[in-house]
Amino acid sequence: MRFAYYQRLSPAEQRLYRQSDAVTEVPLRAPATLRPRVDAVREALGSGDLKALQDATAALGEALTRKLGVPGVAVEVLETRPSDDAGELHGLYSWAPGQRPRIQVWRRTARRGRVVAFRTYLRTFLHELCHHLDFLWLELSASFHTEGFFQRESSLFRQLVPPVPEAESP
Repeated sequence: MRFAYYQRLSPAEQRLYRQSDAVTEVPLRAPATLRPRVDAVREALGSGDLKALQDATAALGEALTRKLGVPGVAVEVLETRPSDDAGELHGLYSWAPGQRPRIQVWRRTARRGRVVAFRTYLRTFLHELCHHLDFLWLELSASFHTEGFFQRESSLFRQLVPPVPEAESP
C-alpha cells in the first residue's frame, strides 16, 4: 500500500519511495547483546536524570550503528517537546552538509510535561535512527515514510524489546 503523498512525488522520488518500501526489516546479529543498552535507556528515562538518558540513548545509537556497519549519529535528548497548532514534535533527524548527522528526541510531552512512556521514547528514537539508516545503510538519497520504513522501525523494536509473556501482560 502506498501512502497518498506518493502521487505528488516526482518519478525519481517515486523510485526511491518504492526502494524504501521494499525493505521491511533491519536484521541485527545477536540483538540480545544490545538489551543491556535498552535497559539502561529504560532506567535512565525513569530516573529523571537527563544526562543519564542522553548518555544511555547515545550509547544505544552507537552500538546499533556499529552493529550495522554505518557511521554513527550524534544524539541529543531534550526536555520538553516543541509544539504548535499542528501537534508535538517527538523526534527529529537532521544532517547538514559537512556536519555529523544528529537525532534529537524529547523526553517530556508538551501538553502535560509528563515523561513519555519508555516504549514511546524508544520507538521515537528508532524512528529517527531509521532515517539515518535510509541514507547510510540503504544508501537512499531521500528518506520517506513508507510502509517499509515503519516495518523497519518495528523490526528493530521487536528485536530490542522482547514481547511480554501473556501471563505478565496487563
